[in-house]
Amino acid sequence: MADYAGRHLRRRAGWCCSFAGVPQSPDHHHHRSLPSAAAAAPAGVVVGGAGPRKQQQLPPIPKSPSSFHSSPSSKLAGLIDYPRRILSPGRVSPIDPDADPQLPLPPPQQPQPAPFVAVREEEREEEGLDLRLCLRGRDGGCVVVMELDSAVLCQSSAFFAAMAPAAAAAGGGGGGGGGGKRIEVDGVDNVAAFRDAVELMFEADPMRWLARAGVSRAIGVLEVASSIMFDRGIRSCLEYIEVVPWNENEEEKLKSVFARCTFDEALSKDVLARLRPRNKSSSEDLTIQLIQSVTSSTNNGARKDMQSLINGLLSKSSVYQKDLSGLSKGSLYQICCSCLNLLVELFKEDSEPKYHPHGVLKVTNSKTKIERVSKQSENLNWLFEILVNNDMAENFVELWANQDELVRMHDQASPMFRYELSRISANIFIALGGGKVQCPSDLRSQLFRGWFTPMLTDFGWLQRCSKGLDTRVLEESLGQALLTLPLQEQQSLFEEWFQCFASSGTECPNLSKAFQVWWRRSFVRSWVEPCGSS
Repeated sequence: MADYAGRHLRRRAGWCCSFAGVPQSPDHHHHRSLPSAAAAAPAGVVVGGAGPRKQQQLPPIPKSPSSFHSSPSSKLAGLIDYPRRILSPGRVSPIDPDADPQLPLPPPQQPQPAPFVAVREEEREEEGLDLRLCLRGRDGGCVVVMELDSAVLCQSSAFFAAMAPAAAAAGGGGGGGGGGKRIEVDGVDNVAAFRDAVELMFEADPMRWLARAGVSRAIGVLEVASSIMFDRGIRSCLEYIEVVPWNENEEEKLKSVFARCTFDEALSKDVLARLRPRNKSSSEDLTIQLIQSVTSSTNNGARKDMQSLINGLLSKSSVYQKDLSGLSKGSLYQICCSCLNLLVELFKEDSEPKYHPHGVLKVTNSKTKIERVSKQSENLNWLFEILVNNDMAENFVELWANQDELVRMHDQASPMFRYELSRISANIFIALGGGKVQCPSDLRSQLFRGWFTPMLTDFGWLQRCSKGLDTRVLEESLGQALLTLPLQEQQSLFEEWFQCFASSGTECPNLSKAFQVWWRRSFVRSWVEPCGSS
């Protein structure tokens, strides 16, 4: 077994690692702590070999063949959960330094802590493992010990190159491991990312390694590489991150790294181009362009999908829209007027004579006209919904109330598409009756004078071709909106409704509840004259 392990280890790269961190528990009676930081080292880094105090020295490295264990696993073990025993990869294994070297190792399933790495001295020297790197987490609970080739480490990182001479000077004796040279890094925020960055130094193909690791780990390595001046790692991480997709969590993590670290502009420009636009444009201006594209769309299915998409972006609860106050009211009404003018032109076409001057019947495609009218009706209803949600719909009510020509053409048009006009009126009445739009009394009166009669005429068509319109809500809201008018105007409109309902029944909206309220207000409840009136 030992011979096989030795042959296997000689094919490995010039480093190995393990995790150490031994809790105080009855199951472990041989706890040995790692050396403490040297007083002369810079902040966050402790450099030193075997110290003079025995209680802080690492245990001597056993040279017995039974002191190591071969495993064909990956180069690094994962972060350990201290109650479990984790075998280190390759030719290393955590052992109890006070155990009899002739006894076989306990089976992997038995929980044993891993205080240090044991490697045969001749193998360490043969593969150039002349430095031991110890990484401690900020809370001190996680320790990673790595046996490394100092030449590769120093060539890769200017940070470690500056620390290596001090490590060699402090090494002295052989008790420190790694050929006597030892570096400790304390207070590491992300021990796993730091270990990954060191591992990347020994990879011949860093892009393949990063592809296996994934975007999140690559971002962590990028931050560590920046802190230890690992230039090749920075370049590899930026190249990999730029060519792969990110999810939103990874994007936020990457933004945080760029906020804390400074990278060479030539290397990071492509990543930055994906993080933020160079020429920042207004989201409100872009929204108007998108709305214009939707209203001019010729594909009904695509137009509905795009309307839903824009509604989601403009929703007050949307994570994509932080400030709706800047949405251009003037630009929205320009689009509304454009759609309304197209609607008027379509009704003018329908009101033209059906015969040529010489008595020849004009051939028109009624199906195409119905589709065109329906499209503009849907556009106006959708725009009105956007205006209502942004508290800008009062001018739309005024715009619709002033369409005297369209009201006149409604009587002459075919009921197959004229009810689309009443669909627009229905949404306005629902908004007024629900209190979503507040308009002056004279504007409400003008709206009812123009569009109440067409609503009574088209209600049956609205029931049969609802297209998402809730006619029960329309009946309730129409009655509530009517009750906001002066009582004298209410009486005139309720009389007209009563005659229509008596002859048409369910083809006419049921305003019975509103009619009863008007009747009680007008004739049942007595009016108390204010004091001092003549």
